[in-house]
Order: sequence, then C-alpha cells, then structure tokens
Amino acid sequence: MLIHVVRSGETLWQIAQRYNVNLNGIIQVNGLENPNRLLIGQSLVIPVPGKTHIVRSGETLWSISQQYGVSINSIVQANQLTDPNVLNPGMKLVIPPRIHVVQPGEALWFIANRYGVTIQAIIHENNIQDPNLIYPGLQLRIPRRKPNIEVNAYSYQADASGAQTIQELGDFLTYLSPFAYLINENGDLQPVSDNLMIAAARAKNVVPMMSITNFTTGSAGSNVAHTLLSSPELRGKILTNILQIMEAKGYKGVNIDFENVLPADRENYNQFLQLTVDRLHPRGYFVSTALAPKLSATQAGLLYESHDYEAHGRIADFVVLMTYEWGYRLGPPQAISPINQMRRVVEYARSVMPAEKIFLGFQIYARDWLLPHVKGQEAETFSTQEAVARAVKYGATIQYDTVAQSPFFRYVDAQGRGHEVWFEDARSAQAKFDLAKEFNLRGISYWALGYPYLSNWTLLNDNFNIRKINQ
Repeated sequence: MLIHVVRSGETLWQIAQRYNVNLNGIIQVNGLENPNRLLIGQSLVIPVPGKTHIVRSGETLWSISQQYGVSINSIVQANQLTDPNVLNPGMKLVIPPRIHVVQPGEALWFIANRYGVTIQAIIHENNIQDPNLIYPGLQLRIPRRKPNIEVNAYSYQADASGAQTIQELGDFLTYLSPFAYLINENGDLQPVSDNLMIAAARAKNVVPMMSITNFTTGSAGSNVAHTLLSSPELRGKILTNILQIMEAKGYKGVNIDFENVLPADRENYNQFLQLTVDRLHPRGYFVSTALAPKLSATQAGLLYESHDYEAHGRIADFVVLMTYEWGYRLGPPQAISPINQMRRVVEYARSVMPAEKIFLGFQIYARDWLLPHVKGQEAETFSTQEAVARAVKYGATIQYDTVAQSPFFRYVDAQGRGHEVWFEDARSAQAKFDLAKEFNLRGISYWALGYPYLSNWTLLNDNFNIRKINQ
C-alpha cells in the first residue's frame, strides 16, 4: 500500500490514473463518502503493490534497498531520482514490490522457500488461480515478510452495536476488552452488558479480555482504590468476584485499569497485581494492566506515581501503554497521540521491561476545540471520518504536524466561531505502526472501537500478520 497526500487541483480520477489503480478501489479502502470533494492535505491509501518509505537521517539508497530486498535501480526508477546520491531526511520514497521471474523447473514451494514467505502469500499477492500453472518467464510479486503482532481493542459501545463492530473488524483483532467493570469500595463489580460482544468475539476467534477499573472523574476513584488496595480482605473479594464473572461469561484474561491511585498505594497496587497473577495463572487465565504514559520513573503527578513500570512489566503477562490523551477533551487543542511523546514513553518502558510485554496504545477518534480555548471548555469527540466530512463542509485545508505526526485543520462555523480539529489519518497510523515495528513491540491496543477509520485497518493488515490465539 502507498499513501498519497492530495495536492491543489488533484481529482480522484487523476490520482487513480497516476497509480494505474481502479478508482473504486481507492474509494473503498479509504471509506470516501464524497469522492468528488477531495481536500488539500488529505491522505489516501492507494491499494497498489509497494510501500512508502520516509528517509531518516543517515540512510542511503543502499541501506534502504537492503531493508526492503529490492535493487537500488528499481527505487531510482520508481521515484525518477535525478541524483541517487542525494537523500534528505523526511523525503518520501516509493518502494516498488520485489519481482521474481520464474525460471525453468521452479515451483511455487521453491520460490516461497527462497524468499521466506508462504506459498499462500504468493498466491494471494498475484491472484493465482491455479498454482500448478506457473511457467518460465512469469513475473511474480513477492510479498514482504510482515512481523507478527497482537491487537487489542477496548469498546464502550452498547452491547448490540459493539457486537456488530466485532463482526466487521474481528479479523484484525487478537483481544476484545469491553470497558469496563467498575469496582466499588465494597469490592463488588458493577454489571456490564457484554454477552453479545463476547459471543461475537468468540465467533471471530478474538479472545475476550475482562476490563476492570476504579476510574471515575474526581477523587472518588482514588478513594476507592485506596480502600480496596489497603485491605487484604477486599483484595481477595475482588479476585473472587472477577473469577466468578470470567468463568460465567467466558473471559480468558483480565486487564486491570486502576487510575489516579494515590502515590502512597503504589506498593499495595503492586502486591495486588502479584496476588491477581497468583490466583488467575493456575486457572489458565492471563493478567494485563493499563499504564499511564510515563516518561521516567520519577515523573510526578497523581496519574503517574503509583504506576510502577518495572513491577508491572515483571508481574503482568503484558501491559497496555495508554499513549493518548495529550489532546485532552478539557485541555487546549493539540495532537491527541503525538508520536514524539509516544516515542518517549516507549523508550522509558523498554528500559525497564521487555518489548514482548508492551502494547502501544492508539486512539482512533478526533477532537474539535472551540477557539480561543477557555480553560475547562470541553472539546467535541467524534470519528476521523466525521473529521474529514467536517473539513469538506467548511472547505478547510488539512495541515500536518511533522513533529507530532498528526493531521489537523481550522475552520469557522456558521456562527462565526473558530475551531481547531486534530484527528488521525493514514500517515499518522503508519507512523505509529513504524514505531511499534522499530521497538519490536508485542502489540497495538486501540481506544476505542465505534469510531469509523477504514484506512487504519487497511494499513494495519498491510503492515502486520495479526496473531490469533486458539481458545
């Protein structure tokens, strides 16, 4: 897949002609609601063989060609480079697909083994109808080897609509986490309507992961956590209640999302995690946690201090880094998941826990802030699809923050009020996938299902083999 950024005067027909691809294919993979209204700065996924590479400092054509297993000359030709020796950081290169010319006597199994890919992958990549009818001289596109990854998604949709989303997107998921069972100060769990979502998940071979939280706005969550974590009796009661629900509903593991835990309860929280593992592991269940986006072990603040990265990484089976909400709904307008900040969190996490325990959090919604921003004024939250529709409605030009790796635009509404919208697109999704690959992370975790973002799922599938776990 390639990513194309719309320029002034371009039409979808022109873009399709440029890449020699069916126009309807571009419409479908991007979920374009108004194909005749493209925006300057809008990013589109182009369903053609190949990949877009952003040149980094120190890279050469030789190193890039080695990374992708293609010749230098093929990169030069695909990009019409006049001086192959001049590469500037930030420069975008099209990486053409690897081509194998079938030689006499070669069979698909031999070709697949040579390139370290599966026969089925070659068949799919080339739309081969009869694998026995390949012949000398036939040019085959060799699919690139994709890293294996696990994918989690939280959902706070209503049960029926959540189940429908799982039916549509379940092929892209390893885990589903209906959010969330709220714990009260007695150790009881508030009931959640999740039976339809769990059934839909199991039908798509998606592992249901129970989510529990103390989270409420204000001090109540901190007080509940303190009461529960400081009482051995209540800690045991929580785990008994968790096990009862997991066994009754078919959950295979639990995700613990305790937020705003008092710093004084940090060790109590760690002990609760160890107790949870000791109770659940013998029964065949896994344990994971959700961690605030810390940049260092000494980071101050109620959200961060009680989240002991080293302990969680050591005790839990895996952790979800909540690398989002810099663009908070009650704060000033900014990127919600800026890649520069996400990188800092990942770097710190990797310094105290193994990569195979880390899920990178990825929010998939947009926010619209009124301008000028007034402290405490709440931004509107909606889908990336709605963000593009709103930009079309007001004739906005989409800009791209290269530091945050996030798109945004501004517009003036019918009442004359200014707005600033930050959202996600194909470029920002690819930046997050590249970050996960760079650090060899275990997975991606989405917050949250229910916000249409078709290009994300197209790119996710293009970048990774999504692991499924036998249940």
